[in-house]
Amino acid sequence: MRKSLILTLCLVSVLLTSCSPRDYLTRRLAADLINTSDTFKTPQQFVLQTGVISNKDYVAPEYLVLQHHGWISATTAPCSPGLIPPPCWDVLLTPAGVDTVRALIPADAVSRPALNIPVAKRELVAVTGISKQGNQADVDFAWRWIPLNEIGAALYSRDLQYNSTVGFRDYDDGWRVVAAHTAPRPGQPLDEALKTAEPAQ
Repeated sequence: MRKSLILTLCLVSVLLTSCSPRDYLTRRLAADLINTSDTFKTPQQFVLQTGVISNKDYVAPEYLVLQHHGWISATTAPCSPGLIPPPCWDVLLTPAGVDTVRALIPADAVSRPALNIPVAKRELVAVTGISKQGNQADVDFAWRWIPLNEIGAALYSRDLQYNSTVGFRDYDDGWRVVAAHTAPRPGQPLDEALKTAEPAQ
């Protein structure tokens, strides 16, 4: 009797230790893996091009927002070779724009013609569904932008949510998000899922 009890306890402990939390793809695990991926955590950068730019760039929605807030101004300028069709614009930061941008970028970058400004980060709202087939799965999730600063708040609405679908794959050590370098395999990589996100209805 005692030997069978000890044998049963040993068998149960072996079975329990052979399964890790990553063996079962749950919504919680999927959310943790998406949230901790480098792709999802990378902040959104906005590249503000100053100097002479094309009319197409100048009338882009982002530049119109910056003009509306008084952060940039522009005057017409002759187009340099490769910038067509005319007119072209010489874009400058206004004094208010300099004050706003200065705090967001390194000091030596202020004089550069292209300013990389971190403007928003992603926030996972919810995992909305999991479709598994063998050792692969598609995970549907909702996310939104969280502005990091005044420019981010002007460019990205916190209220707008996006829907994406990302591929997962079950490896010997558990489930993983499909990364861009494994793209030939089935399942959409996370970077593509974020680029092709659809606004939630």
